[in-house]
Amino acid sequence: MVDANGAKSPASVRKEHPMEIRRAGTQASTKGPSDWFTGSVRIDPLFPASSPARAAGNAVTFEPGARTAWHTHPLGQVLLVTAGCGRVQREGGPVEEIRPGDVVWFEPGEKHWHGAGPATAMTHIAIQEALDGKAVEWMEKVTDAQYGAV
Repeated sequence: MVDANGAKSPASVRKEHPMEIRRAGTQASTKGPSDWFTGSVRIDPLFPASSPARAAGNAVTFEPGARTAWHTHPLGQVLLVTAGCGRVQREGGPVEEIRPGDVVWFEPGEKHWHGAGPATAMTHIAIQEALDGKAVEWMEKVTDAQYGAV
């Protein structure tokens, strides 16, 4: 757009970037590494962190009984439960059930785990930010006794 003096408006000077659409089924699923997960876990990438943004997201599906190891995120993590029934626990707190539509927030540096229920698979979208290139710190595995403590 041009104003009355012939100057271009800020909106028309802005450099245009094409909108990015990541089509479903175009990014390969991966198996959750056994160092970080117990049981069968599938990770479907949704979006990577693109500088200057730091947030990345994945859809993660846990088969019955599957779960993460204990871990922390330097800038916290949001889980959006989309299917099934799962479990979450933060260090020192009770094991809690999560269901579709639930949103879970873990504070930065909060030690926690999450996964499916013992008889039902669970899928969530996990969103976390990286700090200095690191989004997660993996720790010891969740024991069967910890997982079963409902």
